Amino acid sequence: MKRKSWSFIIALATSVMVGIGGCDSKVTTVDEKQEKKEAVTVHIGIQQSLGPLLIAKEKGWFEEEFEKVGAKVQWTVFQSGPPHFEALAADRLDFGVVGNSPVVAGQAAGISFKEIAVASDGLKGNAILVAKDSPIQKLEDLKGKKVAVAKGSSGFNLLYRAIDKAGLKPEDVKIIQLQPDEAQPAFESGAVDAWAIWEPFVSVQTLKKEARVLANGQSLNVYSPNFIITRTKFSEKHPELVVHFLKVYEKARLFEKENREEAITLYANVKKIDKDIVSRVLENNQSFNLPITQEIIKAQQDTANFQYELKAINKKIDTEKVVDNSYITKALQAEKK
Repeated sequence: MKRKSWSFIIALATSVMVGIGGCDSKVTTVDEKQEKKEAVTVHIGIQQSLGPLLIAKEKGWFEEEFEKVGAKVQWTVFQSGPPHFEALAADRLDFGVVGNSPVVAGQAAGISFKEIAVASDGLKGNAILVAKDSPIQKLEDLKGKKVAVAKGSSGFNLLYRAIDKAGLKPEDVKIIQLQPDEAQPAFESGAVDAWAIWEPFVSVQTLKKEARVLANGQSLNVYSPNFIITRTKFSEKHPELVVHFLKVYEKARLFEKENREEAITLYANVKKIDKDIVSRVLENNQSFNLPITQEIIKAQQDTANFQYELKAINKKIDTEKVVDNSYITKALQAEKK
């Protein structure tokens, strides 16, 4: 028989043996190829704030729950809200909890994300602080003074709203743009006269350094809500994981609510701060995990309009366009079952 014919017969016999499992060689099926694909990695951002996200991180709940659905978790620590949006734009972040001003700036910059739940109303979670012996007694006294603030943060918005309420212009105040880790020593040393900041820094300064609250969202009647956000492309590709994220967040929120003392101890140990500070923070900044209401949307629109007038953002935006309550609705319904 010709060599070519023998080659054909050998090849045919080999393929038959593979088909019946009679050969050590293994053919990889389509399903097996899919199983070998790298697991989805869920990127979560976290700030220095106290809240359910920190509880879930410390207890490993996201890792535990996402592993059940074949996903991994990676954490990134941020100093404030705005850097979250740089990471979102670069597809390096999938979830985070941020304040009201960063989401306005992010939307105005055309970054693709969704607000999927409100995490707090922020009425007392942001404040403008002055030293206990400061001559600054009212907002008008900020004229000519140095005020530290993280650009684009919720404290940034509160500061500008306060300046406006006092009848001042931004140029009347020496605004020093500093992240919290830089602003804290500057404030404590007297290098700046005031600090627009959020919890837990507010409680640390008022309880341990006897700083005074010059103004907060409650006194100014300004909402500074925190939002849970997700990257749009991620939510479109993995909608079930967005719901899963919110379920884990709700588990942590309920733990904080129902196990108050244990939660306070956890926060105090992780952040190395006194329990009385943690207790004050939780009083000032109650944790939510709820659909975003029309009241909050209106407050956000007021913030966006104000920032556009200030030229802090370069175009008008409709803040409702980034709201998507479908995921939190599904998550909370599932928890009730």
